[in-house]
Amino acid sequence: MVDLKRQYARIQEKIDDAVLGVIRSSRYIKGPVVETFEEELGDYLGSGHVISCANGTDALQIAVMALGLEPGDEIIVPAFTYVATAEIIGLLRLKPIMVDVDPGNFNITPDAIVQAITDNTKAIVPVHLFGQTAPMQEIMQIAEEHGLFVIEDNAQAIGADYHFADGHVAKAGTIAHIGTTSFFPSKNLGCYGDGGAIFTNNQDLADKMKMIANHGQGKQYYHDVIGVNSRLDAMQAAILRVKLPYLDSYCAARRSAADYYDRAFADIKQLKIPTRAIYSSHVFHQYTLQVPPADRDSLRTYLKEKSVPSMVYYPVPLYKQKAYALYWGNSEKILPVTDELCRSVLSLPIHTEMNAGLQDYIIEAVKSYF
Repeated sequence: MVDLKRQYARIQEKIDDAVLGVIRSSRYIKGPVVETFEEELGDYLGSGHVISCANGTDALQIAVMALGLEPGDEIIVPAFTYVATAEIIGLLRLKPIMVDVDPGNFNITPDAIVQAITDNTKAIVPVHLFGQTAPMQEIMQIAEEHGLFVIEDNAQAIGADYHFADGHVAKAGTIAHIGTTSFFPSKNLGCYGDGGAIFTNNQDLADKMKMIANHGQGKQYYHDVIGVNSRLDAMQAAILRVKLPYLDSYCAARRSAADYYDRAFADIKQLKIPTRAIYSSHVFHQYTLQVPPADRDSLRTYLKEKSVPSMVYYPVPLYKQKAYALYWGNSEKILPVTDELCRSVLSLPIHTEMNAGLQDYIIEAVKSYF
């Protein structure tokens, strides 16, 4: 699905020098490399504050912890997403309210948010799924009208641009009160282990999240809030410093590969190619087709026989997972779009090292099935 070995080979000398530099410095935790990466990422994003942490799930947890919510408070999330988005809400004894998504771009919709708001609603977590943003302008307007916090789960769309109606552009993850991301190796900006980061333009939130990520201390051995231990280690920061200047070219390569797929699959009536929202660029963390449910699993088996990998993100609706049944009680809740997507989505390989020969083989395999 992702060719990290060839990506590394293109920048091997720079990566090796960066890693050896950390080893020779013996500064493995925090230190100047981490601080410099945070500054450089902030400059790239146009974010006033970047707080690095151990992984993308921690980034979400620290962000929610900073809001000062009470047990039972509700946070609206999409039902079609990875479990981490809701997992940290339940972990903090809050209530994830899962809502349906847009059938074209897979992201949470303003209408679904409005319908889910209650007196207990305190926040919204839109997920920028598969590489393009949710409709953030409308979401922020709803949040302002109802006095809600917004946290962007930007684990899959770092580098994407959001275009506002008045013409100005902002990077995904920098529009809401807080943005979060993951540096898992397969992400568009990935390290060689685990890593994550949090973004905000709010000084008070930044100060609080820095403390939370560091055992709740602003000064060593003085703990002002309950915190966690979540750090991006210096070696991963050094790797990310090398890769950050390549992020735009990585996104462009993925976009080019997606365009190639689109042209090849446009005439296959059984397939629905990814929708591109008019308000967001698409950085194609995943290239996800919609396939008739009757064909999806058999197509995947057929591709495997031809040594073509594929993935189903996500096969079970989040709101139907056993771990989250307690939030619905005996409810017969149905989210038709999410249910249909879980039966029909199929992601094909897409990464920075794609070439026409590789894609032609994948495309021919898909076409030959139909």
